[in-house]
Amino acid sequence: MATTSAVWREVRVLRHCVNLQQTRRRFSESGEKGWFRSLFVHKVDARKDAHSNLLSKTETSSLFKMQFHNVKPECLDAYNKLEVEVQNKLHRDQDYPCEVVGSWNTWYGEQDQAVHLWRYRGGYPALTECLDKLNNNKEYKEFRQERAKMLISRQNQLLLEFSFWNEPLPRPGPSIYEMRSYRLKPGTMIEWGNHWARAIKYRQENNEAVGGFFSQIGDLYVVHHLWAYKDLQSREETRNSAWLKEGWDSTVYYTVPLIRSMESRIMIPTQSSPLQ
Repeated sequence: MATTSAVWREVRVLRHCVNLQQTRRRFSESGEKGWFRSLFVHKVDARKDAHSNLLSKTETSSLFKMQFHNVKPECLDAYNKLEVEVQNKLHRDQDYPCEVVGSWNTWYGEQDQAVHLWRYRGGYPALTECLDKLNNNKEYKEFRQERAKMLISRQNQLLLEFSFWNEPLPRPGPSIYEMRSYRLKPGTMIEWGNHWARAIKYRQENNEAVGGFFSQIGDLYVVHHLWAYKDLQSREETRNSAWLKEGWDSTVYYTVPLIRSMESRIMIPTQSSPLQ
């Protein structure tokens, strides 16, 4: 009898499993309007405009280029002198629609590295015009050949600036600069921008916010936040004070899950940098 009862229990369990599978199949075949699938399907509203137009300062039509040059350690001083000479010439020449926003050497982070931020007023047409003129400039070609002897590697990105961030204007200094670079999960740039559009107000008391940028060409879904501080102690105090403001903790809580990786550079401005 015990054996017979066990067999019938197994039969009932099997029938229940079959019925459950058939029920699930009916729900699955009923389409997206079925309540069962609606429990699991996340509907995303289609966006009517590009992320770059929703997040950037479209009225300024400025395009930015970030350059990262890894320099041979023994050549860093010579490299800086050469860059100062060339940057000053480009600034004085009104025929070139570009300007250097800031130039730095990395202090903490990637060692023997130079970072340059350029602005092209007029967007991509200005960038193309500038490159065409430089490619026909004999003196600039000689500069590039000389610079190449000093470099280990180089990388660049084309960026737009966030509409809600401060405009990166010249500063007298002396300051140290921190560039915090975030590599976001694809598809999260709008969410990042929404949170930081509210959060930037918490980081204005000490005039530390310099500029915020996101990549268009190069490594994608990359964000750069640029900050200025008197020194490392001032940086520590300023960052700690943000946690005393109601709402800053929520920004951190909601933006951290959007990040794949992040990096911090502490940088010292070069002699020719408008950001001192």
